[in-house]
Amino acid sequence: MAASENAALPGGKVGGVGDVVRDLPRALAREGWRSKVLTPEYGLFAGLPGARKTGQLDVAFGGRQLAVDVISIADESDDIEHIVFAHPQFAPQGPKIYCDDGHARPFASDAGKFALFAAATAAYVRNLAEPPDVVHLHDWHAALYCLLRQFDPTAEALQAIPTVYTIHNLALQGIRPLQDDPSSLAAWFPQLAVDADAVVDPRYGDCINPMATAVRLADALNTVSPTYASEILRPNDPERGFRGGEGLEADLAAADANGRLFGILNGCEYPRLDRRRPGWRRLLDTIGGDLYEWIVNHKGPREIHEDSIEHLRALPKRRPRNLLTSIGRLTEQKAQLLLQRNSEGATAIEKILGSHARDTVVMILGSGDPSYEREIAEIATHHKNLLFICGYSEQLSDLLYRTGDLFLMPSSFEPCGISQMLAMRAAQPCVVHAVGGLRDTVQHDVNGFVFDGNSPLEQAENFIDTVSHAIAIKNVDQDLWLKIRGAARNARYRWTDSARQYVDKLYFRKP
Repeated sequence: MAASENAALPGGKVGGVGDVVRDLPRALAREGWRSKVLTPEYGLFAGLPGARKTGQLDVAFGGRQLAVDVISIADESDDIEHIVFAHPQFAPQGPKIYCDDGHARPFASDAGKFALFAAATAAYVRNLAEPPDVVHLHDWHAALYCLLRQFDPTAEALQAIPTVYTIHNLALQGIRPLQDDPSSLAAWFPQLAVDADAVVDPRYGDCINPMATAVRLADALNTVSPTYASEILRPNDPERGFRGGEGLEADLAAADANGRLFGILNGCEYPRLDRRRPGWRRLLDTIGGDLYEWIVNHKGPREIHEDSIEHLRALPKRRPRNLLTSIGRLTEQKAQLLLQRNSEGATAIEKILGSHARDTVVMILGSGDPSYEREIAEIATHHKNLLFICGYSEQLSDLLYRTGDLFLMPSSFEPCGISQMLAMRAAQPCVVHAVGGLRDTVQHDVNGFVFDGNSPLEQAENFIDTVSHAIAIKNVDQDLWLKIRGAARNARYRWTDSARQYVDKLYFRKP
């Protein structure tokens, strides 16, 4: 497996890709498979306990031969080995997974280092004493392995190894120029004669699209839910609030017509959980501790943290009748409907806060786009029943999943989603938009609550109404509420089932 993230390594996760790359190999191990998981080192992993250098690769990149160190990190399972590739070019802006080059040169630094990652992956696989049964690539960061497999004469042996590709988020495609830029196809691989039709972006004829390249050249591909696999066959329709193929719908439809595209729902782990609900004071103390720690260590926006501490002190001393929670990155995907304004200029979250001001507290945990952070923080200054916690910690997210009454996840689109599964397993029903993996995991008035709509405005209005509907059931019809909570807790989307689908549908494809 080749991916940009690996949550099995401390510091190796930013988003859901990391969770999948940690959990899928473990599920495959239970099915008798052995996995090597490949990621860049980023200046983060070489010093981990048990890390040891096992070799060096000679990688052709940027018109030079680069010496890339191969470092092995053992896993608790003997059937999994973590391999990280170390070279200064994997940390162009210091030790971190993703870089930020701004809007002027999107993906420039990341695209370069992930092109090198693809080259190192190809060299590593080519040098193995025994070829693997399958190479499994994740998202655009690993996609250019397909380009090298197809067009690099020195990588011809890779064509005999089945290669599959998982789309985690079609909205991020890693698009860069074909040439005339330090971060371009010609700069990375000047030695290659490439068929432009195989790599060019369908909208920008002078650009390479790594995501499109893998969609066209992989032996099989999948999305991380069945519904998302069908949604991406249609073009985006902003007026309807629909996110589909993101410009790649024609390539994806061709893959589907050829029997190469599948939808396989991500799984979730189901450890034995303490069913006792954490106390209100414990939750508030944990939030306060995290906020103070972030201020002391200069993590995130200090002014927002200080305002949140003041809001925390003003919260009720006893648990409110309804605690609504939301956890996630503050991106357009996750925050657009929360902040969608109606004809009067009020956002959806403001309408929810105002309609239930007397007996409801909303807690939002997340960070991301600074403009969304500022807008939510500003809303919190006018609504004492909103607590915005601008950051993330595993301990706090776990407490919110276990403490909340109702989880809000109004994503504009959702390839799969893990937050709704984590909330459900903690017996917290969810209000979700009927898209992607949310549609595949939540059933209205059965194990949660679902809304839809034919425009962003209608979706936001239906979101508000569905939250009110859920709160009404909780406070008026206890029998139905307990039934819905129980169904949420008992829903199972196991990684073992997902792993078997990967094996049956993807791994035994002939090149």
